[in-house]
Amino acid sequence: MSQTVQLYDRLRAAILALDLAPGERLTERGLESEFEASRTPVRAALMRLDSEGLVQREGRGWIVSPIDTVEIGALAELREAVESAAIRLSVERASDADVQAIAALLDATRPARDEEQGVRAGGDFHVELSRLSGNALLADAVRNAMTRLARTRWLEVRTAEAREQAWREHREIIEAVAARDAERASALIASHIRGTNERLLAFLAAERQRLRGHGVAIVQAHTGGSQPSGRPRRMPQ
Repeated sequence: MSQTVQLYDRLRAAILALDLAPGERLTERGLESEFEASRTPVRAALMRLDSEGLVQREGRGWIVSPIDTVEIGALAELREAVESAAIRLSVERASDADVQAIAALLDATRPARDEEQGVRAGGDFHVELSRLSGNALLADAVRNAMTRLARTRWLEVRTAEAREQAWREHREIIEAVAARDAERASALIASHIRGTNERLLAFLAAERQRLRGHGVAIVQAHTGGSQPSGRPRRMPQ
């Protein structure tokens, strides 16, 4: 595996797991020293993360992208439009075996033992369901949206009750697909996305000060110059 890919994978995992907090500063020189890497792969890894919205430029350096409530709302709107369309195609095009495979995957993740499993299982469900549409562009849009939301979804599935609710809603959605009920499947997935978004934004509003006290940067608009907190950190080994 190339040095760029290794560095990208480790940085991405740390960002999605919130081991590197939103708003934390990153320096190319610090990453070079930490990973004994040269400037080119470090910069390439950061550029790739930038394209995914996980890091961004801050002056001459970089920061882990703050949690942006405006972006969260925009992604919810995108997902509702894309996933509602994709699920209608899935109802029409997916084989019974494909639908049963997703149902089995869903059942295998209940109950999700922790936040990590809950985030991974939920993301996999939405991506795999969109793939059944047979439209690769729709599936890519869902995958990209879930990547950008991964950090905040850790917050949304923080309790066993939240993970159980997500599982029940996913089970109801896949049952509608299996029944070939496009109207119900589309309505259920739209309601699920809206409800998840509302719960997440309510949590962020209620816990804003506490999260900021832990070094988590939250912004309410795309200002292009948030004020991150925290100091450069060493990466987990």
